[in-house]
Amino acid sequence: MNSPVIINIGRQLGSGGHDIGRMLATDFDAKYYDRELLNLAARESGLSERVFEQNDEHRSFLRTFLHMPNAFSTVTDYSRQGFGQDTFFQFQSDAIRKAAQEGSCVFVGRCADYVLRDMPNKVNVFITAPLDYRIEQIAAKHQCDYDAARKIIEQGESRRASYYTYYTGKKWGVAENYDLCVDSSVLGLQLTEQFIAQFVRAAIK
Repeated sequence: MNSPVIINIGRQLGSGGHDIGRMLATDFDAKYYDRELLNLAARESGLSERVFEQNDEHRSFLRTFLHMPNAFSTVTDYSRQGFGQDTFFQFQSDAIRKAAQEGSCVFVGRCADYVLRDMPNKVNVFITAPLDYRIEQIAAKHQCDYDAARKIIEQGESRRASYYTYYTGKKWGVAENYDLCVDSSVLGLQLTEQFIAQFVRAAIK
């Protein structure tokens, strides 16, 4: 593929979106951005990466930040500099746009599909799977029982959906917001990645 390609991945917890994203990045010789994006945004803004970690796909960031010791020298400094929750989203969005302009990228989450809505050669994908399947994956990952895994999913996806809707005005996970929605449990992660890759190559000439 001669032109740079941008793949934006939304994903349900436990669906394997991170692993599929990494495989796609290898397949398309693209840079992969998930939590790596936080480091990039921190470098671009001159702020601590920890600040962005506290805000990562959470709308409750401001309340958390004001209780972080030494995030800035004082809360007065924070207020005087005019930093707010939306400002940190803007820093992250600027980092996403800059990375996308430099070459092929795979972005996982962080509203990248919305941030790059005017970018050519992009494909927006949402990866899902049945709840029981995802609970099994999360339980294995966190070494917890079924109920605890379910709670992790419910709480995490509630925060994720709230964050996405707040910044995009759209509903997270709704098919009409994506070019492709796929259940990763049907084919497994590797074959799902191959299916998505085939779709991307057909969609971007």
